Amino acid sequence: RAGDPLPISVKCQLNIQKCITNTMNLLLLLLLFPSSVPSEGLSIKMFLRGRPITMYIPSDFHNYEDLRMELPTQKLQLDWVYGYRGRDCRSNLYVLTSGELVYFIACVVVLYHVQRRTQRHYLRHTDCVRCLAVHPDGVHVASGQMAGVDKDGKPLQPFVHIWDSVNLLTLQQIGLGSFERGVGSLAFSTADEGAYLCVIDESNEHMLSVWDCVRGTKQAEIKSTNESVLMVEFNPQDSSNIITAGKSHVYFWTWVGSSLTKKQGIFGKYKKPKFIQCFVFDTNGDVLTGDSEGNILTWARAAADIRTLGKGAKETYQISKQTHAHEGSIFCLCLCHDGSVLSGGGKDRRLVQWSPLLTVLQEVEISEQFGAVRTIAEGESGELLVGTTRNALLRGSLAEGFKPIIQGHTDELWGLGTHPSRDLFVTCGYDKQLCLWDGGEHMMAWSLTLEETGLCADFHPSGKVVTVGLSTGRWQVLDTETRQVLSSYTDGNEQLSVVRYSPDGEFLAIGSHDNFIYIYSVEEKEHKYTRFGRCMGHSSFITHLDWSKDGKFIMSNSGDYEILYWEVAKGCKLVRNRFDNRDREWASYTCVLGFHVFGVWPDGSDGTDINSLCRSHNERVVAVADDFCKVHLFQYPCAKPKAPSHVYIGHGSHVTNVRFTHDDGHLISMGGKDTSIFQWRVLGGSPPASRSLSSISSYEAGSST
Repeated sequence: RAGDPLPISVKCQLNIQKCITNTMNLLLLLLLFPSSVPSEGLSIKMFLRGRPITMYIPSDFHNYEDLRMELPTQKLQLDWVYGYRGRDCRSNLYVLTSGELVYFIACVVVLYHVQRRTQRHYLRHTDCVRCLAVHPDGVHVASGQMAGVDKDGKPLQPFVHIWDSVNLLTLQQIGLGSFERGVGSLAFSTADEGAYLCVIDESNEHMLSVWDCVRGTKQAEIKSTNESVLMVEFNPQDSSNIITAGKSHVYFWTWVGSSLTKKQGIFGKYKKPKFIQCFVFDTNGDVLTGDSEGNILTWARAAADIRTLGKGAKETYQISKQTHAHEGSIFCLCLCHDGSVLSGGGKDRRLVQWSPLLTVLQEVEISEQFGAVRTIAEGESGELLVGTTRNALLRGSLAEGFKPIIQGHTDELWGLGTHPSRDLFVTCGYDKQLCLWDGGEHMMAWSLTLEETGLCADFHPSGKVVTVGLSTGRWQVLDTETRQVLSSYTDGNEQLSVVRYSPDGEFLAIGSHDNFIYIYSVEEKEHKYTRFGRCMGHSSFITHLDWSKDGKFIMSNSGDYEILYWEVAKGCKLVRNRFDNRDREWASYTCVLGFHVFGVWPDGSDGTDINSLCRSHNERVVAVADDFCKVHLFQYPCAKPKAPSHVYIGHGSHVTNVRFTHDDGHLISMGGKDTSIFQWRVLGGSPPASRSLSSISSYEAGSST
């Protein structure tokens, strides 16, 4: 080049010398700091929403290409279901001839024997169950479900299953392709020994259809009404007569062959209620309706109808009596074996027993903590079972009162923590309830109301306290025995997504939606907490975190799919070279992103498909909670794409959290909006080391299918 002071030969020689110097420096760097310059092939990439996520292969995976992903030898079996769906469903509690209660939550129909304290489970539904009916023989059961969608967003058709409660075998699938949106109400005929089933679907017209239970064929169908329908029943004395009730109506139907005709109930001089919530046939064949005005109306059947017009003629019912029974709505009516009638109130929460002439015999008020009376069933020797609107099942009598036998949450669940040495776990959610459960005794040990929504929880390694993260940036430390709040702190003003104690219990890490991880030192027997530092470096909200086994490092995930590492002892310092952490051992593995678990992600995932995962304490399997109502069990480590898994159904909405119990004997999973909590028994592999709270007899007694 013109004007260049150096000839070309000299410039080439200088460039060669620079190359040699740079190469020597690189070799020296490799010799002195071999981990600082990763070589090709020591990392792998996965992609979420087109974003590459780099993960470094641990040094003990010498033959990564030969690593095979297989199904784990362990499996899960549903052991116990906590909760009951009473907040928005009717006709959802019955007593079978076996003495078992039958009710539902999520996609599971539960058969619960109170005296034996055992559960069995019917698991053939693909979406949330909404209604039940029990055959006159007290053995066969019909259950109807909602439509739902598959993982690709395509609608799934609703249907009704008729099944045997003894062996849990499905006898008939009815209505696949006939119902829209879901099945709202069911009833078996009684006069002809349960030969027919009546169904109301959730379409705009609320189609009413009659089905042959043995053949599974439709006998008749008609549009019912555009108003909501809450209940359907056959006349127990004549199957050609059917009654439906709901918003501003009660209809009396006549079924002949393939035709259905209706006659509307006329209220006449009586005020027409907004809703007919329930009805029952009394011992005289009259119909008693309970409405939103708190009244019981007696609809007397015209005596001449059947005698003069013959079977199949339209029934004529007229209101003969009005009885004011409750303040607010009457949610349920139940005809007892002795001919008396029970009514359950909403606003006043009263349970009232009436004589056949509708005079009050006795009454009791249900405790406010359980909500209103949703449904009533009569058991043996006059024992009463009551389902409530706050998802509790109560057992007792009007004379002696009622005690809960099943309790549950009432709103979306997110927070879950398992005790470090006992069969206990805590749950919390949008209903602001913090509940401690005894997994051995299969019952709620206690619950308390939080000031705000609880989103995450963790036990201290001592098991004496539990920390709960709330939706406002506050977190509280509670004594597990006394339920007393020992400490309360606030970090930021956004929701907390994860709280996690270090393995030695000396530190507490708190992950927030403000992108920070707050570290506290734990002092004075877990009663005092002092801010130690703050981890700053994530560019999105914290989703998951884990401590290393030595308690010196933290691995964390964020909403934008980052994997970062932190050295706590050095002031919560971000570890810039992530390659240095490839061989670090972790006390727990709940981060959904990482080399050891990236194989759990499905193809084409958008990054929200997995809500939670948890490695077992023996480090053999990893359980996954996905966004499609499924629980998966994978081999651990799960470090290759498209890894196979055991898949388990039962939840009716996104599964929000999973945790193994202290001895890996059970897995706890939580549904989100279905408010269900499942306790799965882990089968195969080495047996659990101990059963700290549960007795051997109660552990072995539970059965499921």
